[in-house]
Amino acid sequence: MNRIPRRTLLLVLAAVVVVAVVVVLRHRRGVDYYTGFVEGEERVLRSEVTGRVLEVLFVEGDKVLPNAVVARLDDDDIAKRMASKERERDVLDANIATQRERIELVENTWTRDLSARRADVRQAESAAEVAERTLKREAELVKTGASTAQLLDDVRGRRDQSASALQRARDMLARAEAEERSITVAKHELEELDAKRELTVAQLAELQVLHEKYTIKAPAVPTVVQTQFIWAGELAQPGAPILSVLDPTDKYVQVYVPVADVARFRLGSHVEVELDSEPGHRFPGEISFVADEASFTPEKIETRKDRMEQVYRAKVRILEGVERMQPGTEGNVYLTGAAA
Repeated sequence: MNRIPRRTLLLVLAAVVVVAVVVVLRHRRGVDYYTGFVEGEERVLRSEVTGRVLEVLFVEGDKVLPNAVVARLDDDDIAKRMASKERERDVLDANIATQRERIELVENTWTRDLSARRADVRQAESAAEVAERTLKREAELVKTGASTAQLLDDVRGRRDQSASALQRARDMLARAEAEERSITVAKHELEELDAKRELTVAQLAELQVLHEKYTIKAPAVPTVVQTQFIWAGELAQPGAPILSVLDPTDKYVQVYVPVADVARFRLGSHVEVELDSEPGHRFPGEISFVADEASFTPEKIETRKDRMEQVYRAKVRILEGVERMQPGTEGNVYLTGAAA
């Protein structure tokens, strides 16, 4: 029987070891994964005002519709202030309407009166001119003896009367023109009323915004109550948490990626998620976030080993079966395709 040379045996053994190492390395490389936990974007609904809690409409585990009212605070004081401002606004509206009617009436009357007074002045001026000319003619006639002194005195009297009538007409016109100032004052008062109304409306709008804060509403997406922090009868302060809610369709697995692998974690890349609660079942996922800065950085980075110990926080958005996944469940994220 031929014996195998010892050297040949050693070469074969070495080859077997190399093949085994390659197989093991390939196997390990094919199952690269990163461990993390299922998390969700939990939202804490807080009070923005101080008030006694009248009711909390949902408890832990309840499903909440978008924009649903989840809690109400006592708004009696703010409601009274709003009612007072509304009454003040209504009174101003009535005063403004009255002032506008008054200004319109006075303006119309003043325009007609001013036209009449100007006509009176023109007529009086004409009469005064005629009386003055008549007086001059009569005086010439008296000088020539064609008229008497008595007639001259009568003409002079009529001239004086027309002059007085002209002065009265001018005085009446001046009074009519002076009425324009009262109209200006009335318009200024109307402007002040309008300004007061604008201020009152602005204050009422602020109160309405504040009043809405006494009603706590859910986000604009369907959510599920996670924690109730306050109950009816308790006093809520600004910033006090009322409920925490979670969007059941918005969950992700958060993992920490070593610096050596961060280049393989690209935004938008597809991965697979396997949860401990469902071993053997992988869900599709997508890398939605990779931190710009490393975490768990050593105090002093002096060597390459120190740099390699850094990790980057990343989020993997779960694309299917999201609603049945419970936050806190541990699982693995597997790279697929070229990244794997």
